[in-house]
Amino acid sequence: MDKIAVLIPCYNEEKTIAKVVADAKAALPEAVIYVYDNNSSDKTVELASAAGAVIRHEYMQGKGNVIRRMFREIDAECYIMVDGDDTYPMDNARELVTKVLEHNADMVVGDRLSSTYFTENKRPFHNFGNSIVRGSINQLFKCRIKDIMTGYRAFSYQFVKTFPVMSKGFEIETEMTIHAVFNNMQVENVIIEYRDRPEGSVSKLNTYSDGFRVLNVIGRLFRVYKPLRFFSMVSVLLMLAAVGFFIPILAEFFQTGLVLRFPTLFVCGFVALASIQSFFSGLILENITQKERKDFEMNLNHVHDDFIQKL
Repeated sequence: MDKIAVLIPCYNEEKTIAKVVADAKAALPEAVIYVYDNNSSDKTVELASAAGAVIRHEYMQGKGNVIRRMFREIDAECYIMVDGDDTYPMDNARELVTKVLEHNADMVVGDRLSSTYFTENKRPFHNFGNSIVRGSINQLFKCRIKDIMTGYRAFSYQFVKTFPVMSKGFEIETEMTIHAVFNNMQVENVIIEYRDRPEGSVSKLNTYSDGFRVLNVIGRLFRVYKPLRFFSMVSVLLMLAAVGFFIPILAEFFQTGLVLRFPTLFVCGFVALASIQSFFSGLILENITQKERKDFEMNLNHVHDDFIQKL
């Protein structure tokens, strides 16, 4: 088992990968540097290998697939994950490691948004999207994470070995954050500097398509992790719609003694029934979710025992 493993997912980063590996080795000389290539068509692999990194491959395209492979294959006391585009200086790497190894943090978030991100990043929709995602998750899950989409993080062994990777692409960071918050894992923030990509280096993130995927993941995970709140909101909306259409029918009945719109009345009844059904579905799923949380805690104990045996 490695003491510290630096994990660098890469796809066509020949402009920057050698510098990222060199910076990681300088900041954490005792660490093992792993570069996971994701079907690069340039000289990423050759340059990373020449810089001293251990090269491994993931042939299924997508950052989420790469992270699944990394987390499955590498055993370490502390993991540092950083992008290969040289946007994250490694100056804070030691602080992130310390919070995992000495302060028992399960995930340490490299917070760009509290420092230079909004001035360095030249893509205004990325800035807006990061703010929307951060606000949405903090509001829905009642947490205070400073940067949801950052690619610079540190993890404990327990986090890595209990995190079920479901996403295939860039929405993986959102999934990590929600998993840690929901399971009451210790999450800490470290303010880091951010610099924009150097000239010639191109972002693989599509502002619109990947942005919609992230929002879809937030909605899906909110439904999965907070089913009572989710289905209660649906229930309230359905009941408001039913009552809203029923009030004119009731008013007409009081005035004329007749029900003049039977089809609308039937629809109101079915919508009201759907509202009640939605609420009780949330109750049932909430109980299932609580059982899954208990099972997760038991699994966490087993992972911790496995970790102690490997030390």
